[in-house]
Amino acid sequence: MYHHLLLPTDGSPLSEKAVRRGLRLARDLGAKATGFYAMPEFRAFAYSGTIIEDTQAIFEEQANAQAEAALGFIKTAAQEEGVSCDTARSTSDRPYEAILEAAHAHGCDLIVMASHGRRGIEGLLMGSETQKVLTHGKISVLVDR
Repeated sequence: MYHHLLLPTDGSPLSEKAVRRGLRLARDLGAKATGFYAMPEFRAFAYSGTIIEDTQAIFEEQANAQAEAALGFIKTAAQEEGVSCDTARSTSDRPYEAILEAAHAHGCDLIVMASHGRRGIEGLLMGSETQKVLTHGKISVLVDR
């Protein structure tokens, strides 16, 4: 049925739950998985070049640490489930686009991801990356809640 699952994460407990469920599904299907993390892009808010360089370096260090933690969780969980799993990351302020690009680049045929369930004003302001993946993608998506 499905042979390669993409497991996007933002490092939240809800994403970790979806990752675990996705890995169990991959195990049951005999599929492989790819864990994915979209890091935010750096935005400068200062005029001094030194401040921007220092701030960018700190930002990138923290973003990489968050990505390593989130992807490390996926690697460990995959080993526990006995699932072959690679990891990938990219930098994008549009995570849904990065998720769809990663699914295509890695030949995934199913995306398993969490939904934070944002609705109303919160959903309008913060958006729903899951909803955007569903709306803009052509690949199957399993939403875990």
